[in-house]
Amino acid sequence: MSVHKTDIKRVTTHVIQEMKTRGEKISCLTAYDYSMAGIVDAAGVELILVGDSASNVMAGHETTLPITIDQMIYHAQSVVRAVKRALVVVDLPFGSYQGNSREALSSAIRIMKESGAHAVKLEGGLEIKDSITRILSAGVPVMGHLGLTPQSIYKFGTYTVRAKEDAEAAKLLEDAKMLEEVGCFSVVLEKIPSKLTKMVSESISIPTVGIGAGPEADGQILVLHDLLGINKAFKPRFLRRYAELNDIMHDAIGNYIKDVKSKSFPSMGESY
Repeated sequence: MSVHKTDIKRVTTHVIQEMKTRGEKISCLTAYDYSMAGIVDAAGVELILVGDSASNVMAGHETTLPITIDQMIYHAQSVVRAVKRALVVVDLPFGSYQGNSREALSSAIRIMKESGAHAVKLEGGLEIKDSITRILSAGVPVMGHLGLTPQSIYKFGTYTVRAKEDAEAAKLLEDAKMLEEVGCFSVVLEKIPSKLTKMVSESISIPTVGIGAGPEADGQILVLHDLLGINKAFKPRFLRRYAELNDIMHDAIGNYIKDVKSKSFPSMGESY
């Protein structure tokens, strides 16, 4: 039976909160374009992140730092046009919110107005509290991001697990509580020990969404191209591949090339 648009219930920040309260896990994936976002949304995930990982996945950069706010808005617009149900969250890119809360608000408002997305995500804790507070004061929902924060990769110098030491773990927990107190609707926990994820998830009432953070988070997120096996080079411990599309696509394209060269494509039945 086909599902009419009027039959689809939108996922909101309130729905995400209710899921944590019920103990129901939250499924999240990234998307960066119209076609893939439509597939992800129709499959039933609750939250779609238009991640600054587009810098790596779509543009081929080594880090997330080069992507601009204009590029993030382009990707977000493409995703929003396809989505009928999921909550769409957009990353504020590097340099668009750190150290200047007025610029942070301007960046968030641009993304919301020009893309039609439902929320924004910022990396960091106490050091960006002013930016988060100002964005929230304008009525824009904010998702936090703690642990491994890829925009700070040059400060860390490595993509290794964060918060293994007591001091960093204590700061992360403190930051998570601060994000809840100022009004964030959820927080991503990236590449931290599972026991810390459990502690954070039990210490705050807003949902936690893990990536490389173990099973104790209230939800999980992966980069779509990693989950589908399109990006074969990326093989972190936390990634489970659910398909090997790189191989399937390679074979399909190879078969097309073979048929073109052998003159079996197009056939008369495929001609006018």
